[in-house]
Amino acid sequence: MAAPDFHRVDGGDEPGARDLAVRLPGIPSQVSRARGLVTAALGRDHPLYDDVALLTSELATNAVLHTRSGSGGSFTVTVTSSETLVRVYVSDGGSDGPPCVCRTGAQSTTGRGLPLIEALSHRWGFTRQEGTTTVWFELLQGRMPAGLAV
Repeated sequence: MAAPDFHRVDGGDEPGARDLAVRLPGIPSQVSRARGLVTAALGRDHPLYDDVALLTSELATNAVLHTRSGSGGSFTVTVTSSETLVRVYVSDGGSDGPPCVCRTGAQSTTGRGLPLIEALSHRWGFTRQEGTTTVWFELLQGRMPAGLAV
């Protein structure tokens, strides 16, 4: 299998912000490669690493299982980090409906991804345009400087 197409992207919300993005085939084995992007962008010693890796896995899994990305398409994962936050975007091939924070029963084996993102992230959301859905979340690290809008 080919190496992921990691690339740096311009931008960031603060000086020193780091962005890393990768486009992956929409197949289940690529969820672990999405986590690899988190490792490449943050390193395993980053204080938010575990939560970012978990939530990225959830979004990558949703892209593969619930969107056109999983039907021969691809999805893109972007990790942006700065001194105050980590933000992850997963863009997929879109679906017939918007992402759903559906509540599931205690015995259900699916349906917990977005509720988990809602519970663990500081903010999250999604956009849908031109056949693509992008779901994002952000986690804050340390103290936020006074006056920084969240």
